[in-house]
Amino acid sequence: MRSYITRVAGLVDGYIYARVHGEPEELYNAALHLIRAGGKRLRPVIVVATAEALGEEAEKALPFAAAVELVHNFTLVHDDIMDRDDFRRGVPTVHKLWGEPLAITAGDLLYAKAFEALTDARDKGVPAERVAKAVRVLAQASSTVAEGQAMDMMFEEEEYVDVEDYLKMIYKKTGALFEASAVLGGLVATSDENILSSLASYGKSLGIAFQIRDDILGIAGEESELGKPIYSDIREGKKTLPILYALSKLEGGAREKLEKVLGNRDAGREELEEAAQLIKEAGGIEYAEGLAHRYVEQALAALKVLPENEYKEMLEELARFAVSRTR
Repeated sequence: MRSYITRVAGLVDGYIYARVHGEPEELYNAALHLIRAGGKRLRPVIVVATAEALGEEAEKALPFAAAVELVHNFTLVHDDIMDRDDFRRGVPTVHKLWGEPLAITAGDLLYAKAFEALTDARDKGVPAERVAKAVRVLAQASSTVAEGQAMDMMFEEEEYVDVEDYLKMIYKKTGALFEASAVLGGLVATSDENILSSLASYGKSLGIAFQIRDDILGIAGEESELGKPIYSDIREGKKTLPILYALSKLEGGAREKLEKVLGNRDAGREELEEAAQLIKEAGGIEYAEGLAHRYVEQALAALKVLPENEYKEMLEELARFAVSRTR
């Protein structure tokens, strides 16, 4: 799987670098900063592997793959500003290096370039009606991501959030772009609605599992591996699944101690570590891991619509990787 991801990442990065350039140079350097820093490239890999599973060449899928990666990086640039994060992928965030105004503009540029990339698919032989549908799919996913981000921020002010609302939020914030990635990969090869619907289910379930794993790593991960600060969810008062579960189980002084640290941006490292330990002792990590694995099983079931080949196996491996990764 690693060699396949590396190959696809190289193709997608090359495609992006060939198309995202211009003046002023400083703006484009800011826009490409996180892409140059690395990243997993899972979304474009899903696009390409899906297209190849359906019999198309990787080259034909590159415009759609580049588009989802550009939208993803646009969201990261803006998220880092909203979350006040200083590091991402082991490097300073865009706003730390270039300031918030240029970082916002760089994110906007990435978003615009994503839709330019989509239309390049006509030159690769994707029929116009499927390109038009791809534009609609990515635009709708982008709107859904914005709704999810708003819900995530609003949850910080809510005293109580139930698991159903949390799952709705992470579908919107994360699952929607994974869902779009799988559908775009399908659109490279087909307009068959049964296949596209199954691919949407795969992407949605994988994306939810991926975000649950992200929430777990934000509490129980290793900062050196993640390349970004841990405990930021606790500091910002985010209602992630491990935190929600812990709040439902803890009582008395333990619950009070956790509530005191949640959302306290001035909390020290020791307080954050104590809060994380309370979440672990309450069973929040185990509960979240169990739910993430159930969503992976749903993702795997949705792939039955694809023919048996190495690219279908790659998509299955990606789903399993979503809940076993350490970064």
